[in-house]
Amino acid sequence: MDALGANPDKISVSEICIISDGKPGHLNQSRGLAEALRRRRPGIGVRECSPLDRIGALRTWLSGQLSPGVLDGAPDAPPALLVGAGHATHATLLALKRAWRRPAVVLMKPSLPLGCFDLCLMPQHDNPPERDNVIATRGALNLMQPGRKQADLGLILIGGPSRHSGWDESALLTQLERILASGDRRWRMTSSRRTPASTERLLAALPGVDFVPASATGRDWLPAQLAAAETCWVTEDSVSMVYEALSAGCGVGILSVPQNRDNRLQRGLQQLAEKGLVTAFADWRGDALAPPATGFDEAGRCAELILARGWLD
Repeated sequence: MDALGANPDKISVSEICIISDGKPGHLNQSRGLAEALRRRRPGIGVRECSPLDRIGALRTWLSGQLSPGVLDGAPDAPPALLVGAGHATHATLLALKRAWRRPAVVLMKPSLPLGCFDLCLMPQHDNPPERDNVIATRGALNLMQPGRKQADLGLILIGGPSRHSGWDESALLTQLERILASGDRRWRMTSSRRTPASTERLLAALPGVDFVPASATGRDWLPAQLAAAETCWVTEDSVSMVYEALSAGCGVGILSVPQNRDNRLQRGLQQLAEKGLVTAFADWRGDALAPPATGFDEAGRCAELILARGWLD
């Protein structure tokens, strides 16, 4: 078999190649974009490959050829589009871009110059510059889509201390008790791998809520709950969950936790609150949380902009 890239005119117009570093959060972003493209072009296929090692990426870039067997899971012909998130994918994206002569899309602020990539999908909290190959996004892209809502179902997502956020169990319990006492809604709550064991014990003892610890949930549990929930409260350390809840069509509230320092992720949440897309607990008056009036589908919006460039025609 000839090395991929030897014939740049041989193209599979119906395939997207995701370069994945294996991190769930990064893969969720890439899959979110790929699935949004598939909803608009049902014939598109999606393939996932691990990054090349440094030497392999350098050799591929220098030669403009991809040697057989170097890329695990490589397609038989160059795909139409390359997509990746995470710094470990950057060198491979650029090497394959050169070898296959296909556009490369990176879903973050890259560590390499922006001009190296055909398109950079960058969250607004990273202060993306105004450039033809940059699209500012509201948070990270994800796979969530609205489902059939259960009008009486509310979801509460509890995170835990992180490098950006501290943790105050007493203040958190005060907020939760007020929410649980606010109406007749059925409440379901889950924790995360960062939630302290002491916090989980306190959550399990709260009346009026079905608490399901993170350890008891499977891969599909949370997406199913978000799709069905009408309302969702999220601790502000769990920023990615905020954007997933918005994408799922939930009315979203933010539970306050101590902040170790001012950071770009929190600035992104502040921007959402200023635009009325989320409600901070301090601003909540006990009324129902409303979902975004015009929806929240950043993956779909980015997919439309990519299709407008003709890369998948």
